[in-house]
Amino acid sequence: MSQNPKAISHPSGLLLPRLPDSQLELGLPRVPEGDRNLHLGGRSFYFFDFDDNVAFLSTALILFHKETGEEFAINSGQYARENQNIGVRGPYRDYERRWDDRTGTYRNFRDHDNEMLLKLGFRTQIFLQDLAVALGQPDFHWKGPSWSCFYHATFNQRPVSVITARGHSPVTVKDGIGLWVDAGHLPQPPNYLSVFPVSHPQVRRELGDEGLRMGVAELKQRAIRASLEMAIRTYGYSPHHRFGMSDDDPRNIQLIVEEMRRLKADYPELSFFMIETQGGSFTKHEITHTGLQSQNVASEAVAQALLFDENGTKIPR
Repeated sequence: MSQNPKAISHPSGLLLPRLPDSQLELGLPRVPEGDRNLHLGGRSFYFFDFDDNVAFLSTALILFHKETGEEFAINSGQYARENQNIGVRGPYRDYERRWDDRTGTYRNFRDHDNEMLLKLGFRTQIFLQDLAVALGQPDFHWKGPSWSCFYHATFNQRPVSVITARGHSPVTVKDGIGLWVDAGHLPQPPNYLSVFPVSHPQVRRELGDEGLRMGVAELKQRAIRASLEMAIRTYGYSPHHRFGMSDDDPRNIQLIVEEMRRLKADYPELSFFMIETQGGSFTKHEITHTGLQSQNVASEAVAQALLFDENGTKIPR
């Protein structure tokens, strides 16, 4: 019997590490679980932020010294914590963002043509390259706090929306997640409801930002509403539908909850949840008619089970 190879060659040209047969998640003895309210006509819809939530990637954001223009790279976790302080106070008070998609702060979070990719030192889109690098690390280095929930939703083919600040095309995001399937970390592609990389120019226009002036948090609000409307168009309306989103960025979380409050007012029979995954703590928020009901929980597995697991059982990693 031939042994499982340590790496597989991908059509993109990337060499992907492959899990040993004994560790393949798709090989675990796991039975698909029925959707909680399916017998009533309801579905559970899963909305995920990507970075530092489903996965930790090494993609760098570039800050520029205000006087010298010297570049300084930080990761997405540092950016989320210091976002409001950049150029004002704290360790990055002497730095600024630059907005050009090709050369500025977010250039590694955008797709580029082949010429620009070569200038940046890449052979494929940066998102694919960063995912391939992550797959070469131990799981605990790159699997984010919502990974088990993402796996649970994919395994059970729940409708999934990816709503991320990145500016890659939706096709690139799907191709990147496909690397997890190819490497054996996911059993199959997600059952995509929508993919909204909200900094992508065409996606922004689809969300009504014709002038490309809206911030990420507002665009995520619009993406949540668009995903809900898509869910109703695709699966029909049911008062038993449940919608949940996980995110790690404090500013985004605040505005996501605000949008879910508006959605609760517009669709009072539907259920809305938010899981806050920041700083190693997990908080479940349920949006109700009377306000926000919040609960701190001890671990990620418990948080995700409280929000999403239809049988109330712990979701295995």
